[in-house]
Amino acid sequence: MASQVLVAANRGPLSYALAADGTLSARRGGGGLVSGLSAALAEQPDALWICAALSDADREAVRQGVCEPGVRMLSIDPAVYDDAYNGIANSVLWFLHHHLYEIPREPVFDAEFRRRWASYVTYNEAFAAALAEEAAEDAAVLIQDYHLALAPGMLRELRPDLRIGHFTHTPWASRDFLGMLPQDIRSQLVWGMLGADRLGFHTREWADNFISGAVADDVHGLARASAPDGPERGVQHRGRSADGDRPGQARFTHVTAYPLGVDGDELRALAHRPEVDDKLAALRAEVGDLRTIARVDRTELSKNILRGLLAYRELLTTYPGWQEEVVHLASAYPSRQDLAVYREYTQSVRELAAEINAEFGTDDWRPVIVSVEDDFARSLAVYRLADVALVNPVRDGMNLVAKEIPVVSEAGCALVLSTGAGAYEELGADALTVNPYDVTATAEALHAALSMPSAERADRTKRLAAAATALPPAPWLTAQLNALRDPSPS
Repeated sequence: MASQVLVAANRGPLSYALAADGTLSARRGGGGLVSGLSAALAEQPDALWICAALSDADREAVRQGVCEPGVRMLSIDPAVYDDAYNGIANSVLWFLHHHLYEIPREPVFDAEFRRRWASYVTYNEAFAAALAEEAAEDAAVLIQDYHLALAPGMLRELRPDLRIGHFTHTPWASRDFLGMLPQDIRSQLVWGMLGADRLGFHTREWADNFISGAVADDVHGLARASAPDGPERGVQHRGRSADGDRPGQARFTHVTAYPLGVDGDELRALAHRPEVDDKLAALRAEVGDLRTIARVDRTELSKNILRGLLAYRELLTTYPGWQEEVVHLASAYPSRQDLAVYREYTQSVRELAAEINAEFGTDDWRPVIVSVEDDFARSLAVYRLADVALVNPVRDGMNLVAKEIPVVSEAGCALVLSTGAGAYEELGADALTVNPYDVTATAEALHAALSMPSAERADRTKRLAAAATALPPAPWLTAQLNALRDPSPS
């Protein structure tokens, strides 16, 4: 039966496990995007989620025709998937949008890159074809993230009747970084995105970056345009086919910021489950009455964990009074360990934490307690225990941790937040904000946060929590669906 609401994302709301006897069992998928969208789609009972089969078990489920209501998995050739996901999405587009390239060495756009790009095109074509097949007439389609940047344009070619939205959960590259891409590849990327009626980003800055880059890429006769009322902006353009050979109708693509928040009630309920209480009791037994600086991140290059540890070391050096009075709870879960640069970064985090403990630690005090296990219950316990939260990414789409900790913290939590976090636009007024590259300033901010009077900390935490819950997942998705369905002209 054709669907009126469709979501497309690389990762789905469930995954499969294959037992030795060949039995398949479904389990809930992981990741922040999955959690947020799952909560939002609970209010859209007839929605269909199209995702990729990520594992052999997932592909076996597709082969056997096993499926769960509201989910369709696509079995894409593993070699094609690896090229698209690891070779392009995570090794090119992620690095581009987060400005992570080591410029003297990277990027290199050679024949191998173009071979992988062809796989990225094939991967996006598979999603576009599935969406075109499953969508009812005039359905609303919400395509998620940088993995599927080409799919809106491809889907527009197949089903011009559809209302198509795309949301990017990362930053969008500045014009200078976007300009690193070969012109034909950059034009394909822009063409794909502009196939959508509406593009969403977490912040106004990332939305403006897209407009600026799209207008600069004048291959398709693009021009900046603003909606007649309100702050919404967009791009007026004349659509073309993917190969650029066929001009299309003049169209307007709205470009809007939808800053995703957290569901405060749900998060607090999760944080007070018995298993979280047990983790909290264990942490309190380990930490005692020491003050706590908490961070919860994947060992993702953009999260800036190493500079955070260097700032903590400088805090202990510059303000020795904090020695044996504070502990840094650093939850750093390994990420993308199939890429060598991530394995090396994760090892560097472990080594630096060990150096700090060796330099300052005593028989009764371990300055840094590192957890490398992806343990959500423990993370929530850390949230509850935190006196100070350190969120210092160099560049991040949103970083929901900055929103989650103030909502859950029991005694109030001072937030040290970098200007590179997407959450900075909403939380900056009540956080202690820092340049993510300035280790000394971050150390000073940690000192100020630890020294903050309890009344001020409590007041700031209340305001941070209010801002963090302003647009939780369900209203966030509903706002985008309503905008897609709005027939009013631009």
